[in-house]
Amino acid sequence: MFTYYLDLALRSLGRNKILTTLMVLAIALGIGASMTTLTVLHVLSGDPLPGASGTLFYPRIDPRDQDSYEEGKDPPYQVTWIDGMNMLHAKRADRQALMTGGSVPVQPAQANLDPFYSDARYTSSDFFPMFRVPFLYGRPWSAEEDDGKARVVVISRKLNEKLFGGKDSTGQILRMKDTAFRVVGVLDEWRPNPHFYDVDTGKYAASEDVFVPLTTSHDIRLEHDGSTDCWGTGGDEEHAETQPCVWLQFWVQLDSAAKVAAYKEYLVHYSEEQRALGRFVRPVNVRLPGLMEWLDINKVVPGDVRLQTWLAFGFLLVCLVNTVGLMLAKFLRRAGELGVRRALGASKREVFMQLLIESGVIGLAGGLCGLLLAFIGLWLVRRQPSDYASLAHLDMAMLLTTFVLAIGSTLLAGLLPAWRACQITPALQLKSQ
Repeated sequence: MFTYYLDLALRSLGRNKILTTLMVLAIALGIGASMTTLTVLHVLSGDPLPGASGTLFYPRIDPRDQDSYEEGKDPPYQVTWIDGMNMLHAKRADRQALMTGGSVPVQPAQANLDPFYSDARYTSSDFFPMFRVPFLYGRPWSAEEDDGKARVVVISRKLNEKLFGGKDSTGQILRMKDTAFRVVGVLDEWRPNPHFYDVDTGKYAASEDVFVPLTTSHDIRLEHDGSTDCWGTGGDEEHAETQPCVWLQFWVQLDSAAKVAAYKEYLVHYSEEQRALGRFVRPVNVRLPGLMEWLDINKVVPGDVRLQTWLAFGFLLVCLVNTVGLMLAKFLRRAGELGVRRALGASKREVFMQLLIESGVIGLAGGLCGLLLAFIGLWLVRRQPSDYASLAHLDMAMLLTTFVLAIGSTLLAGLLPAWRACQITPALQLKSQ
């Protein structure tokens, strides 16, 4: 029966080419606009570490002085060197990583390559297993190499291809800022979106090409990137390890709800201890947001993207209202044909199903054309100067959503016209013919 209805639908659509074209065009425009903006929102609001994000937390404490104090105000987004090192060495979490961004001068050994600057991440050894960073060759550095300020480096696959032709470069020497570093690992492709572990250096920035132990970077004074917020007499970058300035990010991995509660209690005790020592002067004020909550706090999804998505779905609604009018005109124009079918024994339900299948075919055609428009729309988005533009690609989930949305919304739009067409009285239609 479905095949028969489908054949009737195709014949009917072929007989009314203008109306059919207008309906398909209306659906395609609405689907194209809504899927373009929905895809961008989907890409930007996704989970950067599926399966691991639920165990990652961003501890926040308040070491500032009393200037500009407001009760209930959030703690700083970053931590000082002293607090970061204290919490790192306390090892109260399953894993912990202290880090900041930077830029390093790379001095290639190859004569045909000029020196260049590369984005860097100075961090501690747990960074790699905690964030599930994939390795192509080698390994991350160890906690002992952290403590020993070892001259070791992990590089990205892209930098490995540029400097070593893509071969296993572990054990090779890479010179940066006139210092020889031994390559201990090469990362595989890795670009979490958003750039969650340091939104300060770019919410959708690419991951860095060079990873160096934080202690080593501090020992040889590698250049630091990102914001630094100081108070009191702070601001001397030559002695950043003792300055009252927050400039480091600190992440922990906590594998159970009990550990989360215990760690929050530890933050309270730590703050009270620092108050007793005279370092902290404000009332205890701690936070422990999870990864996804941290992204919400930082508003990583631009507000204009959400607004554009709502506007696009409003446009789709307008297109569907127009489609309802066109379907109503088309179905009622076939009152004579439907009256004959009813007179020959077809029930209202059978006629209703026939017309809904016809609506579904229109939705499928509109979805295919809308998909083409969405590809064009995303191509235009990728040419925008925003830092997330390059991420705007349609994945399999959004591809399926396109057809589900196109067919589902068109079936919904076809309910009223199909129901009205079923109310035709066969005797009156036959008599009028």
